[in-house]
Order: sequence, then C-alpha cells, then structure tokens
Amino acid sequence: MLRYGIAVIGLSLLTAGVPSVASGQERPDPAALAAAQREAMSKLDFLDGVWRGSASTRLPSGEKHELTQTERVGAFLNGSVKVIEGRGYQDDGSVGFNALAIISYDTETKAYNMRSYAMGHVGDFAFTRTADGFQWEIPYGPTTIRYTAVVRDGIWSEVGERILPDKEPISFFEMTLTRVGDTAWPAAGAVHPK
Repeated sequence: MLRYGIAVIGLSLLTAGVPSVASGQERPDPAALAAAQREAMSKLDFLDGVWRGSASTRLPSGEKHELTQTERVGAFLNGSVKVIEGRGYQDDGSVGFNALAIISYDTETKAYNMRSYAMGHVGDFAFTRTADGFQWEIPYGPTTIRYTAVVRDGIWSEVGERILPDKEPISFFEMTLTRVGDTAWPAAGAVHPK
C-alpha cells in the first residue's frame, strides 16, 4: 500500500510540473475534421467508377509488355478517403499486376497522401491534384518515378516516367482507360448490427 501511495504522489508531482501539450488549445472537432476531409476528397470524385483499357510497360531490356488494365475507384469512410484497386490482366486472363491505393487528405498539412500496396512493395507518397487529373511520385535514390494522369471526358490517360538528375525523363509506362460504369465498392457490403 505504501508503494502505491508513493507512486501516486510521484506521478502527481511529475505531471504537475509538466505543462499539458494541449494547454490553451481545444481538441479539434472530429466532425469538422471529417467534413474538411470529405470536402477535399470530393475534388477527386471524377475518378469514381469502373475503368478498363490498355496498359504497357517498357522493361529495362527494351521489351514492351502489354496488359488489359482495370481500375475500380470508390469512396470509403463516408467520403473521407478514396480507395483504388488496379489489376492488369495477361492475355490468358491471369492477373499480372495488382495494386491497392488509399488516398487521404491531411487537414493539418493541407495535402493529399497516397498509401500504395503493389507487387510486394508498400509506400506513402505525395499525391497532387492537378487541373485535369493528378500526379504522384516515388523517390528512388537519385531517381524519381513520376506518374501523371489526365482524366477527361470519361478517358483516364496516365504515363510513368523515370527522372534522373540532369537528364530528360524516360517514359516507361502508358495507360489509357475508358470509364465503363459506376461502383458501390468499397463501401457496399458493410456488416450490419443485426
């Protein structure tokens, strides 16, 4: 019992001398934060739906690899985040590429972020909304991999480039998709309480 009393007194003295991190600050209203996130994410609603088309990658050997590419994009958490799944199909129908991305908006930094999972890799990347699409980059040592998408009139065109210091960008990826419909994914199918 004595140890407990000493521990409580010690903890009280320790915390009394340390100012609260939030001293003089109100805790942000979660509803206001979520509303700000939804507002920012609504600027990406042009991506929502199901997309299909062609994609090609130029391998380091120079060989061109082609796939039928699909993307499905939808809102989650009441519109606070955007979820994207991409699948690239080989000629035989097998999946040759599969990726998942979650795009969010940070109300403190006023910036978008994309968390990507693809082919065994995971990363967080800056995501920028442009006038007619978006752009995101992967820093890779001295090289930057940059993807630039233009989405207009139901067509999603995207290119990937390798950018080395003091060199012209090298294009290695192209994708052209057509919007083929709506989707309730990923919000549909939630588990109900009863």
